[in-house]
Amino acid sequence: MKARALYNKLAPTLIPVLLTLVSSTIILLLAGADPLEAYGNIVTGALGTPRKLADVALAVVPLLLCSAGMLITFAAGLWNIGVEGQMIAGALSTTWLILSFPAPAYVILPLSVLAGMAGGAVWGLLIGTLRTYGRVNEIFAGLGLNFVAMALTNYLIFGPWKPPDGATMSGTDPFPTSSWMPIMGNTRFSLVAFLLAVAAIIIVYILLRDTSWGLRLKAIGLNAQAANRLGINTSRNMLLAFAACGAFAGLAGSLQTTDVYHRLIPQISGGIGYLSQLVVLLSGLRAQWVPLVVLFFSLIQVGSPRLELRMQLDSALGGVLQSSVVLFFLLVRGFRERAARRRAERPLENEQPDAEKGKAHA
Repeated sequence: MKARALYNKLAPTLIPVLLTLVSSTIILLLAGADPLEAYGNIVTGALGTPRKLADVALAVVPLLLCSAGMLITFAAGLWNIGVEGQMIAGALSTTWLILSFPAPAYVILPLSVLAGMAGGAVWGLLIGTLRTYGRVNEIFAGLGLNFVAMALTNYLIFGPWKPPDGATMSGTDPFPTSSWMPIMGNTRFSLVAFLLAVAAIIIVYILLRDTSWGLRLKAIGLNAQAANRLGINTSRNMLLAFAACGAFAGLAGSLQTTDVYHRLIPQISGGIGYLSQLVVLLSGLRAQWVPLVVLFFSLIQVGSPRLELRMQLDSALGGVLQSSVVLFFLLVRGFRERAARRRAERPLENEQPDAEKGKAHA
């Protein structure tokens, strides 16, 4: 029984990964490449040196933060597609703070974290308000505000915040070094940023498992109307879920400016918000599995460019691996749900002839 329960937990994630490896192997063989060499290059490109390990950890931070936030809104049954915009809002509020109020590191760094979380939370509340009071589906509200956030970023970079020598796609001027997150050695890895991301997923895990608010969110996610009849204020809790998710996403955007780029760039979110939704789905909405899925995507992201350097293969193969995992996850999930429905229908089919026999006998 324990083995079967473990299989039921791991199968939705492990089977798509195995199918992805099989399909990718076939593609590599058709391209005339050695699959083992290709996979070895991805692993080596991600783990081969301390600097590469630091790059993996760097990629983990924003994805883990956004995924932590997504767990909250998914628990409430909300598809918060606007995580990209919430990331950007956090980056914008942090940039405004740094450009407007120069201060020593011990002052500006904590304030930049708070500013990022506040900006993301406000942007999340905009989506939540449209959802709860404007009756606008959160998918459309989130996507629309994503474009607004991107347009606002470009306006500020090419307008009020443009460098003195002229605006470029490279973004604003570099921030003062006092606003840079401290890094380790000659890498780009910041232990502070990494610990913030780890703390975020731990907080969300405890929040959803051990608190009454987490229970209320799950009740809303299962049946919002029933939860409302039981006395749960669904509108308020949805707004809080959007704000909490936005705070984590805004922190991710803030760290992109103070830890990764040290400036605001046009594509500051880099699609991380969208990727976080796939992470949460692949984890089965379980916070304890999110770090493993995040690590998997981060390893591919950092290691795949080595394919182009060593094997003259397009580094887009990394994107193929990521998208294939998602595709096979959806297929496996669909087959499992279909099989579950068939098993549920069998007792009804077996009971019907018995009932008919009873009527005939009477």
